[in-house]
Amino acid sequence: MRRGRYADAAGAVHYGHLLFSRFAPPAPGIVTIPTGADVPFAEAAQGWAIPTATDIAFSLAVLALFAKAMPGSIRAFLMTLATVDDLLAIILIAVFFSSLNAWYWFIGIAICAAIWAFLVRLRRVPWLLVAVIGVLAWVMMFEAGVHPTLAGVLVGLLTPSREMHSEKSPRAQRYASKLQPFSSLLALPIFALFATGVHFAELSPALMLSPVVIGIIVALVIGKPLGIMITAWLSTHVAGLTMAKGLRVRDMFPAACACGIGFTVSFLIASLAYTNTELSAEGRFGVLMASLIAALISGILLSRQSKRFEKEELESAS
Repeated sequence: MRRGRYADAAGAVHYGHLLFSRFAPPAPGIVTIPTGADVPFAEAAQGWAIPTATDIAFSLAVLALFAKAMPGSIRAFLMTLATVDDLLAIILIAVFFSSLNAWYWFIGIAICAAIWAFLVRLRRVPWLLVAVIGVLAWVMMFEAGVHPTLAGVLVGLLTPSREMHSEKSPRAQRYASKLQPFSSLLALPIFALFATGVHFAELSPALMLSPVVIGIIVALVIGKPLGIMITAWLSTHVAGLTMAKGLRVRDMFPAACACGIGFTVSFLIASLAYTNTELSAEGRFGVLMASLIAALISGILLSRQSKRFEKEELESAS
């Protein structure tokens, strides 16, 4: 009889051990991803830079769709902030997500940069040669171990942003307007298609409970607007800076929500930050979900704010 009780107790302990091992949280410093694998927290935290970037094209598209009556100062605020965010993200890529190779590639990069700076300042720019130099700069940046997106930043900074040779508009502005259709209609969709890397057949409710996905959504949808608003408040109330005429700090909130649209550059950082393919896919899925949520929230808020500004303009006009 006693032996039977011992056997029952042992069976209960064994069953309890199985339940604990199946449903208990992972050990300290370990996170569980939806596939059931346990990964170190330090490895999951490698995606800390993912929420840095703001997608300029998509955030301005939301502004154009839902905020047609918005003041130009808010549009300028969003464009400036998105540009600075992308530059910061590119700097983070160069510093933290690049592995430097042979030094002589940097000599080639410097030579390409010098030739580019010379060619784009000529009265008649030889565009075929300029294109070849740009491709060479991209290849050498890649071979040097620095992410090749920085090649675009480098040649962009070396392009004159003022009128030259009696021209009526700055060269950089003119070149940007000519490249915009190619960038928006071809390059951006292709990048988004290949960089997303989300297989919809593999989506599951458990994916929404991933610590990586939740962290990215919270950072982009809540953390980013909160950080922007705190910085704007400190700049005006502590640093003594002033807002545009007729605007208050709280008027920036809908545009700040639009800055939660990470998308392209955030996809890029997610693919660079994680060597684990599962974590990389979860990071990109988190960016996709956060961008959709941020676009929805900012679209609603911008639409209401635009109607308010439109109503105030009609009242002032009458």
